[in-house]
Amino acid sequence: MPDKLITGSFSNPRFSRYFSAVTVGAFGTALTAVAIPVLVVEDLEASALEVGLVNASQFIPYALLGLFAGVFVDRWQRQRVLVWASLGRALSLALIPTCWALGVLHLWVLIALLLLFGGFSVFGFAAAQSILPQIVERRALRSANARLDQAEAGAQTVGPGLGGFLVGSFGAPLAIVVDAVTYVVDAVLIAGLDLKASIGRETGPRSIRREIAEGLRWTYRHRVLAPLAASTHVWFIGNAAALTVLAVFTLRTLGFTSLMYGLLFTVGGVATLTGASFASRAGERFGSGPTIAVSRALYPLAWTLLVLAPAGSGTQPDIGAMVLVFSAFALQGFAGGLENANEMSLRQGLTPDVLLGRVNGIMRSANRTFGAIGAVVGGATSMLLGERTALVLIIGVFTIALVIAIASPLRTARDDEDVSTG
Repeated sequence: MPDKLITGSFSNPRFSRYFSAVTVGAFGTALTAVAIPVLVVEDLEASALEVGLVNASQFIPYALLGLFAGVFVDRWQRQRVLVWASLGRALSLALIPTCWALGVLHLWVLIALLLLFGGFSVFGFAAAQSILPQIVERRALRSANARLDQAEAGAQTVGPGLGGFLVGSFGAPLAIVVDAVTYVVDAVLIAGLDLKASIGRETGPRSIRREIAEGLRWTYRHRVLAPLAASTHVWFIGNAAALTVLAVFTLRTLGFTSLMYGLLFTVGGVATLTGASFASRAGERFGSGPTIAVSRALYPLAWTLLVLAPAGSGTQPDIGAMVLVFSAFALQGFAGGLENANEMSLRQGLTPDVLLGRVNGIMRSANRTFGAIGAVVGGATSMLLGERTALVLIIGVFTIALVIAIASPLRTARDDEDVSTG
């Protein structure tokens, strides 16, 4: 199609509109990333284990629905799936401040609403990660993914700081209201995309079991996608556990305020934006696989800095702790920005379009399942062994993800290989 994106420019009106939708949604999500932990830790006075349960509730729907979501995203019109998923997430989030205003927002109610939110997210993310090849040519996927990462990183740069301010000034529920509104805007923008389905539809009898099996075989028997999946699954365990411990460690042990906690994510957003700015060039020069492997090496280093942060005296956080924590989050953000576009373009480039919904659904389902395990284990370990001991163990998990990446064909993989190579 002549109007498809070739070089990653915004001359493609479809990509520009999709880029806007992603930016708006990412901005709201960045607000909620600050509001939910503050709501749970300070307003609902949850323990570390309860924080882990809340974090896990956002991942559990992926374990239950992810495999099926991929099948139906490959069957249905992906644009329509995205619209309904965004509207469903808007409703789920809007019910949180509504329950808060009515005085019925107990921990189990919040968990139930986050489970509902996660259910819509399963279908939304499977469709979002599969629709891009209908908007841009495959050779432009890395560039397009890098631009989308920059949009999300930009939102993460502004959103958390504003979220911390809103939470500190008006309370956590207000930031969640804003996120609900952004999902409505996201749905409107996606609905206006002028797309035609480009999926090779099957004409024979359908079988959910057979279609899931096809996606599983492609994901876990492919010489490159299989180690990518394994390394990413382990990474999700470490990352979910780390973020669970981070909320309690910074807000309680180190004495961070909600504004400081929000600024921490702002710094991470700036670093992610920086990493995303280099992602396309790094992938083109060194290959997607090597870039991912190098990025995975930065995570153990980042969380080692956080372990070294000293506790504050009184009600004020230690200056040295602030420097170490903010430096750690900056390094983490840079690594995420550098690898994400390359990981997505590698997955999209090596997977036929008819399997893309299933592969993305399977990957995200497994990732979030392992994330749920990591969140609960991180919270429980923090409670039983202490936050610093938990962080040391988390560093070990990130190291395992690195070893899988560098000890497999992933370390030399490129996303321009033939998609027929399993």
